[in-house]
Amino acid sequence: MERVIVVFDSDKTTRRICDMLESAGVAECSPCRSGGEARRTVAQYDINVVICGFRLADGTGERLYEDLPEGVSMLMIAPQHQLDMVNEEIFRLPAPISRSDLVNSTEMVLQMSRRLGRMIKPRRSDEDREVIRQAKSLLMERNGLTEDQAHRLLQKKSMDSGVNLVQTARLVLGDL
Repeated sequence: MERVIVVFDSDKTTRRICDMLESAGVAECSPCRSGGEARRTVAQYDINVVICGFRLADGTGERLYEDLPEGVSMLMIAPQHQLDMVNEEIFRLPAPISRSDLVNSTEMVLQMSRRLGRMIKPRRSDEDREVIRQAKSLLMERNGLTEDQAHRLLQKKSMDSGVNLVQTARLVLGDL
């Protein structure tokens, strides 16, 4: 049985998701309490899938995804309005979920991770991540925003203009 990481901001939710997956025989779960713990767990074990919520104890699921090694897929479970703002590389499952939806979605992500490992869209380059980080820093400094607020603002501008996040970050750096 494959192992997946499950991380939500609520221990109760984490345990419930783990119980559903393990009782269905889909995966062995490594429950985590934060994105930081999930990052460490991925580094320690050969894990290809992280299942998480939109918000984590120490950031967002999307921030966690950006830090995951190449080849690790994410299934995010959250209300649809939050999923609409999430990176298109992340598999999404709108909450509330049923046991069958969770089991089927997890099996699909595990199967895709095995079969299509190389076909998953490449992650952002170090240069692109640095451009985004600089744009967020500038927005934080000039507008008194937190890092998550600055990231959301970049996402919103990107979605509103139909331009990808890296191009939006470059525009912010050039315009401000």
